[in-house]
Amino acid sequence: MKALTWHGRRDVRVDTVPDPAIKDPTDVIIKVTTSGLCGSDLHLYEVLGPFLDVGDILGHEPMGIVQEVGPEVTAVRAGDRVVIPFNVSCGTCHTCEQGLHSQCETTQVRAYGSGASLFGYTKLYGQVPGGQAELLRVPFGNNLPIMVPHGPEDDRFVFLSDVLPTAWQAVEYAAVPEGGSLVVLGLGPIGDMSCRIALHRGAGRVIGVDLVGERLTRARRRGVHVLDLAGHGKHLADVIRDLTDGRGPDAVIDAVGMEAHGSPGAKLAARATNLLPSTLAAKMMEHVGIDRLHALHLAIDIVRRGGTVSLSGVYGGQTDPLPLLTMFDKQIQLRMGQANVHRWVDDILPLLTDDDPLGVDTFATHHVPLTEAPGAYEMFQKKQDGAVKVLFKP
Repeated sequence: MKALTWHGRRDVRVDTVPDPAIKDPTDVIIKVTTSGLCGSDLHLYEVLGPFLDVGDILGHEPMGIVQEVGPEVTAVRAGDRVVIPFNVSCGTCHTCEQGLHSQCETTQVRAYGSGASLFGYTKLYGQVPGGQAELLRVPFGNNLPIMVPHGPEDDRFVFLSDVLPTAWQAVEYAAVPEGGSLVVLGLGPIGDMSCRIALHRGAGRVIGVDLVGERLTRARRRGVHVLDLAGHGKHLADVIRDLTDGRGPDAVIDAVGMEAHGSPGAKLAARATNLLPSTLAAKMMEHVGIDRLHALHLAIDIVRRGGTVSLSGVYGGQTDPLPLLTMFDKQIQLRMGQANVHRWVDDILPLLTDDDPLGVDTFATHHVPLTEAPGAYEMFQKKQDGAVKVLFKP
């Protein structure tokens, strides 16, 4: 089969690799029909190389048609249409039963002290072959795949794999009161969808912040009050306080994470890490702070006293400094973590209708053949051509 594989920093290629096969009696093989390109994939493209091997298959946002099932699979059968969550979760352990599928005790990567395994996402998360491929082996076939109806285009459902539950959890964790105010930092796929979900769930004012003109325009069309970070610079916090009765917003979602602008030193450290031998670089990344924390510090600054900061952007440093004095003094609540996909499916599925209240049918900006994936990675990283969400068609 054809699959997108990692070969080095900013070097991904479409290779011919062996087809996956049933290994365990509850495995499922799906023929991938659509797979998303996630902002988290850019972390593999740029900074997490020490935890990858040449030939690793990337991608964690797939959906498709069941092609083959193991002998103990009863929940799905060949021909069924399914979305595959990015968490590899068993669905039956203690943490899964608590709705914490991203902490699945069955697939935790204990060698690195990490939570549940993820499709297509480094040794830190199990080195499980990913979904930017023609075929995908899916374990836990009775519990992991999400059944969706035939009929609508893949765009209707593919975002159940990551974007929708990640944004839903970000808003849930933000705990915006009815009619309250929310600031979303970063209007990439997760930030954009978080704005839509917050407005749908009754937020009174949603303010979106970004640097990219096309992303600001896109959010404005959905009723978001947008602010250009480049235009306001160091005065941004004051501008937001002026828009929120002088207090600051009830909650802030940091949808940026380690892609944040604003810290050249951390950016240089991350790049320098990639020049080290892989074993040394991995140790450094496990124990040293390498994140650019501008977005997180901004969130802590602008949120009102007693407010909530919800982190959906991925951070990777172990010793990143936080302004704990300010956080304690302002009585800030901080919630974070990988999305627990299955926890939110029942809330989201009823919204994936022809009425399309969240705009999923037109959410993707680019549909690209898998063979053109390397160029799409570069385009998405450089924020070219209005790229917000790219979907691959194997």
